[in-house]
Amino acid sequence: MGRRARTRRATTGVALLAALMTLSLAAGCTSSGDDGRGPGREPGERPSQSRAAEGSVLAVKIDNARSARPHTGLDSADIVYVEQVEGGLSRLMAVYATKLPPVIGPVRSARESDLELLRQFDRPTLAFSGAQRRLLPLIDEEPVNAQPPGKASDAYYRGTSTPAPHNLYLRPARLIPSAPGADALTTGFRYGTAPSGGTPETSLTVRYPAARFTFTWSESRDRWLVSMDGSPTVTTDGARLAPATVVVQYVKVRESDFHDSLGNTTPYTETVGEGRAEVLRDGKVFDADWKRADATDGTEFTAGNGMPVAFAEGQVWVVFAPS
Repeated sequence: MGRRARTRRATTGVALLAALMTLSLAAGCTSSGDDGRGPGREPGERPSQSRAAEGSVLAVKIDNARSARPHTGLDSADIVYVEQVEGGLSRLMAVYATKLPPVIGPVRSARESDLELLRQFDRPTLAFSGAQRRLLPLIDEEPVNAQPPGKASDAYYRGTSTPAPHNLYLRPARLIPSAPGADALTTGFRYGTAPSGGTPETSLTVRYPAARFTFTWSESRDRWLVSMDGSPTVTTDGARLAPATVVVQYVKVRESDFHDSLGNTTPYTETVGEGRAEVLRDGKVFDADWKRADATDGTEFTAGNGMPVAFAEGQVWVVFAPS
């Protein structure tokens, strides 16, 4: 897969202040521009832009507030990125290349740092509910096939089991005709035999100020079972989310120039640069270094001896943790 393939990592906790907890609960329910219900608008379609870019991955912004769970179609994603958002909460970006489920959701709004993350793909299709007004022109300028509800209304629908804004769902086949295949995953990840060494690990927890992810090794399934905020994470059809590889990638998380409707500053997750990481696979944790020289590059993970760290075949979760 050249300079891009796949990855996984788990991480340790991040210190938090109790005051952020109060802000975070509110932030999870309100976000500027979400679903077109806030002050944001949908980006205008460019004359040359078709609904789907041929052979591109589908990236979907997924709501991860407690009231948005369980998710639908998340177990079909090739990669799930976890990022911190306003108030110390989390949001997901699911990337689909080898399989498209019938429905994905609930869908929520985009963030500025999503654009840097998505530049590693060849004009990806981005499904999202909306964005802050000042961010939308930046999305229009990106090599991204943006497809919010205002541009592809027949691809979205409102569910009835949860209230808005946690009930917007996507029918992905109405955005892209078929899954483009693994070659579209230009992430820099490598797959194959586990590296030598590693430390046996049964469970690892990553903490944000108002969110918690725990990955527990299942010997019988040969996978890492996901729990969020202390509860087992399942999809709407009852499937337990269980990636083959988890990557905890330590990155710089700084303040952006954007805020949500409550005045909470939107964090910006820097995914270009270098740092350390932990890769969870096969019941072990492997220390690694990550490097992404440019936004158009994938991310390389190497061991202390400079050799690439290969991931196990299957779904990869990448958790961006403050360094």
